[in-house]
Amino acid sequence: MSANATTTPLDPIDLIGVDDQLTDQEKDVRSAVRRLCAASVEPYVAGWFERGHIDDVRGLAKELGSLGLLGMHLEGYGCAGMTATEYGLACLELEAADSGIRSLVSVQGSLAMFAIHHWGSEEQKTEWLPQMASGEAIGCFGLTEPDVGSDPQSMQTRAWRDGDDWVVRGRKMWITNGSVASVAVVWAQTEEGVRGFVVPTSTPGFSAPEIHHKQSLRASVTSELVLEDVRLPASAQLPKAHGLRGPLSCLNEARYGIVWGAMGAARSSLEAALSYAGERVQFGRPISGFQLTQQKLVDMELEYTKGVLLALHLGRRKDAGTLRPEQVSAGKLNNVREALEICRTARTVMGANGISLEYPVMRHANNLEAVLTYEGTSEMHTLVLGQAMTGQAAFR
Repeated sequence: MSANATTTPLDPIDLIGVDDQLTDQEKDVRSAVRRLCAASVEPYVAGWFERGHIDDVRGLAKELGSLGLLGMHLEGYGCAGMTATEYGLACLELEAADSGIRSLVSVQGSLAMFAIHHWGSEEQKTEWLPQMASGEAIGCFGLTEPDVGSDPQSMQTRAWRDGDDWVVRGRKMWITNGSVASVAVVWAQTEEGVRGFVVPTSTPGFSAPEIHHKQSLRASVTSELVLEDVRLPASAQLPKAHGLRGPLSCLNEARYGIVWGAMGAARSSLEAALSYAGERVQFGRPISGFQLTQQKLVDMELEYTKGVLLALHLGRRKDAGTLRPEQVSAGKLNNVREALEICRTARTVMGANGISLEYPVMRHANNLEAVLTYEGTSEMHTLVLGQAMTGQAAFR
């Protein structure tokens, strides 16, 4: 063991040195996103959360686009073409600021942009992707419906041919970015099975009323999509997407980002608890000097570290082209669950102050309650992994 190994101070949030596994380029990406969040999100996000409204979401989208964060893991059409691991690190930093900001980026890049990039025509890609990469155009992704969540095959939205056109009728629910989007990727039942459509939100018959009274993801635009006989040209259909494989592939892209993002919320809460415990004095000493508090801090650190290692491992597999959907399910199931527990434990360290928006902990905990559900509930990911282990499908 070298002298440097024993004399260099340990990072209390990275006790085992996970940072050593990152390249200089990956660290640079992380630092750039952290600086953007420190300047443009963190000073304002508690107010956004309290008011349930981002003051200038379109301006923020353009700022995110100027850094190359929108569709950053896609190639061409103005996209940055970064690695999956770099994208994951960006998601971690964005969610350390707030889950709602990471959701904006995830829905834009991994759902709406990915759908067009992977399943769209050259004309659709050329028209929309450069605008979306820059943040000039915001996108949303319409799959979930008021009565259909985990079983998308049962969606009620319908599309049918009328001459050379398509007509779409239906409703979508809990759609991030919906009320500020310029384009919506909407999935509908057709005579050919489930198909996707690129819908400009200015199309007659399309509306996106915003959903209010949320107690989670308040610094995020969430909407209902209403399509009242929306008429689209034949060119609006995503030509390469047939059946549920299309939307499910997009969801897998988005939930990969959640594997990383949840650890951002966990890190922010752990940092807040550690700092608070060192400053809060009870019985004549900082509460960080009490054994039970140290146990909580150590347990949070260990689960955070394991979650980051899992995310990094999955990122390396994704970059190598060997990542399977079941493995993403393992990451999403574990990391969101553990991040939520870290937030709850951090709140106990901070006592009553833990519920105040002066600290990020309760905001992260509330946000993670929604993250726990979207892009596949814990129950669905459990059954995905159960089927992978046993060969038996237990969804019904």
